Amino acid sequence: MFDLRQLQVLAEVTRTGTYTAAAENLGYTQPAVSYQMRALERVVGAALVTKNGRGIRLTEVGQALARHADTVLAALRTAEDEVQTLISTGGGRVRLAAMQSGCVALVPAALAALRRTHPDLEAVVTQTECPVSHRLVLGGEVDLAVMCDLELDQTDGRHVLPDPRLRRIPLLSDRRCVLLPADHPLAAAPTVALADLANERWILESSREHFLAACLSAGFKPRIAATSDDQLTIHCLVANRIGVAIMNELGVGAHADLRVVARPLRDWPDRRIFVLLWPDMVRVAPVAALMTALRTTAEEYSVGMPEAGGGAISN
Repeated sequence: MFDLRQLQVLAEVTRTGTYTAAAENLGYTQPAVSYQMRALERVVGAALVTKNGRGIRLTEVGQALARHADTVLAALRTAEDEVQTLISTGGGRVRLAAMQSGCVALVPAALAALRRTHPDLEAVVTQTECPVSHRLVLGGEVDLAVMCDLELDQTDGRHVLPDPRLRRIPLLSDRRCVLLPADHPLAAAPTVALADLANERWILESSREHFLAACLSAGFKPRIAATSDDQLTIHCLVANRIGVAIMNELGVGAHADLRVVARPLRDWPDRRIFVLLWPDMVRVAPVAALMTALRTTAEEYSVGMPEAGGGAISN
């Protein structure tokens, strides 16, 4: 039988990569962490870690046990949350991680709906990139995450493989759009091909390898006028004719500016947006309440997402 404290130590060692960092996060001494790991190895009957420079590397046995440790610890956290909810007076707390485009559009509307139905429920939101959200869900640092499907974007180092331990609940799909000045010659077109923009100056996000590869496939190398990961900054740069930009449809309507229009990129795959969480978390009342709000809001957005400058994006 595995000791819970030893599994907690293994999970933290796996997450941090060193005994020292794991000890600091757990409030233990470094020798205490080493002792717990040696004790766990004796129970298992095999080495769990090997030295890797100044850090450690999990053996194949260690990796397998660490995956199960994550599952066990997540189940215990779910049990604690559910029990606390049952004995509370209708309040509680739910922790959500979400990508930037979700935080500027989907999440605020869902939280407003949640406040109307559950005024005593506290929601804590963390904006972060999808791979980080995945790690936060795995480690129990958030209860659920709004993420996008990055399986088509393997070239930019942000690829997230499906995790069979976690549950995906689909919310909606959105398109990749190009932001143009309102007086641009292509502003009236229903859709725009990437090749039509070969001579433009571009405002790009820092993570752009997949887009650059698509430009090369379309026969050109984009001229980069500016780099920004802030959507408001990108809108303002386009509005002032510094360049054109690309943005996912969910984030397009967050900043209304009549000087900017958005047009879907032709032949670009839709992005799938979903909630990621441990399967047992759907039974926790605060998480279930937020899930209902997210689904309802996603359905409303799916009917017709607003474009920058007002109105609906042309289909």
